[in-house]
Amino acid sequence: MGDREVRAAGGQGVTLDPLALAEALIACESVTPATGRVFDLVEAMLAPLGFAVDRFTVGEAPDGPVENMIAVRGTEGPHFAFAGHLDVVPPGEGWTSGAFAPEVRGGLLHGRGAVDMKGGIAAFIAAVSRAPAQGVVSLLLTGDEEGPAIHGTRAILDRLAARGLKPDMCLVGEPTSVDRLGDMIKIGRRGSVNIWIDVPGRQGHVAYPHLADNPIPKLVAALAEIDAITLDHGNDWFQPSNIEVTDITVGNPATNVIPARATARLSIRFNDEQNGPALARRIEAIVHSHAPEAKVEARISGEAFLTEPGPLSALVSAAILARTGLTPALSTTGGTSDARFIAAICPVVEFGLTNATMHKLDEAVAIEDLATLTDIYADIITRATRS
Repeated sequence: MGDREVRAAGGQGVTLDPLALAEALIACESVTPATGRVFDLVEAMLAPLGFAVDRFTVGEAPDGPVENMIAVRGTEGPHFAFAGHLDVVPPGEGWTSGAFAPEVRGGLLHGRGAVDMKGGIAAFIAAVSRAPAQGVVSLLLTGDEEGPAIHGTRAILDRLAARGLKPDMCLVGEPTSVDRLGDMIKIGRRGSVNIWIDVPGRQGHVAYPHLADNPIPKLVAALAEIDAITLDHGNDWFQPSNIEVTDITVGNPATNVIPARATARLSIRFNDEQNGPALARRIEAIVHSHAPEAKVEARISGEAFLTEPGPLSALVSAAILARTGLTPALSTTGGTSDARFIAAICPVVEFGLTNATMHKLDEAVAIEDLATLTDIYADIITRATRS
């Protein structure tokens, strides 16, 4: 389905086909950070459906520029937002067919972004064409979710605030289903902080250690103390927080030289009993107790959040049950998503396609699942915007 066909399909009273929309989106090479044609295509899909489209670009290299979109239909009544990303991870080599040449084989649509998350976006746009034009519906789409996520959804939230727009609730279309479409929705996510540790020493000959200062024992002692930490035991909604050492580097090619420095990197995934700044301070204190001159740098990519079971999760669960017969599990497992930012302004949950092939070669979505997800999303929109 080309750009011209997408525009022609969006007339009044026309029901859009999620498969055709997904094919068109996949055909756009929109590796992070995404700009340009893929946004042109979505605008062409949405404008005939009555959406006012606001596109804006934020940031500079190396983390930008990033294009974002806020599309809004309606002015009165409950405001329901759908959030998603048009960027995809690099395809890699070895695809059966081209990563950006969508192909249907055996009831599956193949292509990069089929499930994460162009298929979900296509299903939602098709769902909007079928749902009653009531309340306020918005799409919050970024070109930077798979990357640093600095100029993406956070910039969208700033733009919403400047425009005086605030959704009453939001659905993020991440692929949350595991074995069957509808078996899981996410009501929260753990937070994430990465920490870089740089322990300086003084280079010297191993036969004269008193003339040198070996940084390795200091780093090892600090890491041993960190590894022994039990942050918490989890709670009703979250698994225990965990600290993982993800890299240790000395870079010493010689066997008879005490190195000048040793570095390490940590990744901490934490639940809502912790917070990023406090964890960073705790790690820094431990490192400095062993190596006072060490440099410790923390980058917090998101805090943990939880949308307590309530009206939003009940609404989404009811729509899933009505279309699939499944009662979805409410989960906080997995990595982070842009829902971590949206949680600051309104209740948010995540629900979308099955995630078995996301980021993999020959990523694929079942065509039947695309159709069913469209029906579920249309039901959710109808329930959420009813006054």
